[in-house]
Amino acid sequence: MRYGVLGDIHGNSEALGVALAELERQAVSHILCLGDIVGYNADPDECVEALRRCGAAAIAGNHDLIGTGRLDFARCSNKAMYSLRRTRRLLGSDSAAWLRQLPANRVVEEQVALVHGGVRDVEQYMVTPAHIERNAKYLRADFPQVRLCFFGHSHEQKVYEVNGEVRELPLRKRVELRKSRLYFVNPGSIDAQRKSRHKLAEFAILDTVGWSVEFIRLPYDAAATEAKAAAFGYRLTPVMDRYYSLRRKLAASSAQGARRIRFP
Repeated sequence: MRYGVLGDIHGNSEALGVALAELERQAVSHILCLGDIVGYNADPDECVEALRRCGAAAIAGNHDLIGTGRLDFARCSNKAMYSLRRTRRLLGSDSAAWLRQLPANRVVEEQVALVHGGVRDVEQYMVTPAHIERNAKYLRADFPQVRLCFFGHSHEQKVYEVNGEVRELPLRKRVELRKSRLYFVNPGSIDAQRKSRHKLAEFAILDTVGWSVEFIRLPYDAAATEAKAAAFGYRLTPVMDRYYSLRRKLAASSAQGARRIRFP
C-alpha cells in the first residue's frame, strides 16, 4: 500500500492543495495526517474540509488541541498563541467538532505508528538522537509491534534508524528501510511560512510493500498565504509581541511571588 504522509499544515490551504494534487497525480489514495491542521494561517476550515473530503486518517497535533480548547497556551510561543486565539474565534463549528474527535495517535497496518510530537508528549520536539532514544523506549512499551514511527511538530524532514544506537540517516529522495530495525521519520511540514530558507510544502510517500519512504518538496503560492494571514489578523505585530512577552513576565513574577508567601 502507498500512503501520502503529511503534517503541520497550520491552516495553509495553498500548500496543502499543492501536496494533495501531487499525491493524486501519483495515484496515492490513502492520506495519513500527523496533526497541526490549524494554527498560524487563515484557512483552518478549508484545510479541515480538504482532509475530510479525501478521507484522511488524521491525529491531533498540539495546535488542534489548543485551537479547540483542549490544551492551554502554556508551552506556546507568542506567535503561536496569538494565531491560535484567532483560530479559536474564527474556526467553524463543524471543523472544531471534527478536530475534537481526532485521536492522539494511530497505528496503520500494525507496524506503522503516527504521533505528532513525542510518543507520550504531543508538544515534545524530537530533534536529537537522545530524544529519539528515549521515545524508542516509549514506543516499544506502548506499541511493541511497530517498526516505523512517523512524527511531526519540528517541521524538518528527518530519518532516524534505531538499531542498538540511534543514527540519523542522510536524507535522500527515497530511503529504503529494513524490517529488522526501528525507524522514526518526519515527513516535513506542509506549511513553510515561518521558514527563511525556502517556501516549500514538504511531505512523504510511504510504500509498505517495498518498505521505503519517498520525500517530496514542492513550491506553493506563499505570497497568497501570507497576504490572507495578515488580512485576517493571524500575524503578530512587534508591538503585540512585546505586549505578550510582558504579560508572560508579569504572570511568572506573580506566580513566583505567590509561592514565596508563607502562612502562619
